Amino acid sequence: MAQPNPDPVLLLGAHVSTQGGVTTAPERARAIGATALQLFTKTPNQWREPVLDEATGRAFRDEMARAAIRVAVSHDSYLINLASPDPELSARSVASFIAELRRCELLGLPYVVSHPGNYFDDRAQGLARNAANYARCLDEVPGQVMVLLETTAGTGTALGATFEELAELRARMPKAIQRRVGVCADTCHLYAAGYDLLNEYDAVWDRFEAIIGLEHLRCLHLNDSKTPFNSHRDRHELIAEGSLGPKPFKRIMTDPRLAHTIKIIETPKGDDMVTLDTKMLKRLRTYARSSAKRH
Repeated sequence: MAQPNPDPVLLLGAHVSTQGGVTTAPERARAIGATALQLFTKTPNQWREPVLDEATGRAFRDEMARAAIRVAVSHDSYLINLASPDPELSARSVASFIAELRRCELLGLPYVVSHPGNYFDDRAQGLARNAANYARCLDEVPGQVMVLLETTAGTGTALGATFEELAELRARMPKAIQRRVGVCADTCHLYAAGYDLLNEYDAVWDRFEAIIGLEHLRCLHLNDSKTPFNSHRDRHELIAEGSLGPKPFKRIMTDPRLAHTIKIIETPKGDDMVTLDTKMLKRLRTYARSSAKRH
């Protein structure tokens, strides 16, 4: 079967499976026409921490080069909650996130995307705990790996649904740590949280620039939404087939401010884990190329 022809300039890809080991991920990304990928370095709904050795790290980097994947980012475990008021869960989360950072260093991953925690009790105290624990983990694992705080949909007591909250979370960390903290913006989450990318696209990014700074936006999760604007529900849909529709994605793919930002889809996979991802990446590349032709 002929492989998709990716644009080498775009850092565009998908979250791919690591079934069979992390070294299988680059080939899966190549098969869908990606130049970037996101992966879990461990099973995301289990506490068990895999032990990766130097040989695995070398093999992963070799596979990245062979598959011509330009960048890979990790996503941390769903169980981690660095804002939790529960001492046991907090300690377990810190240990797990430190292990995640170490695996990223071993594999040569520059970024780990992380959901800010759920505070459960008091928002201000939750922010303080969250910031302190991120700082503790980054201090424990010196190196180049950056944490990308992901925008959230505003469900329940989850932190990170507003730009102000993300900015405060970052600002609460020591200056020496802040250089290793950026942001990953998810289009579905933004729309669900009340940022109208459909009707106020420029205003959303202008606000991001004013409050956080676009230089801190290192990754975009491109997902349409199954739910309406300001729903505060995290339900991903195929690109251009949900309540956002094609317009915001066409803007993103042609926005010079976002040209060098890693773009990752987390849209529904379907039955074979390949067909829909290939279709979505092709659709996004078409948006980018159609604009280039007009200009």
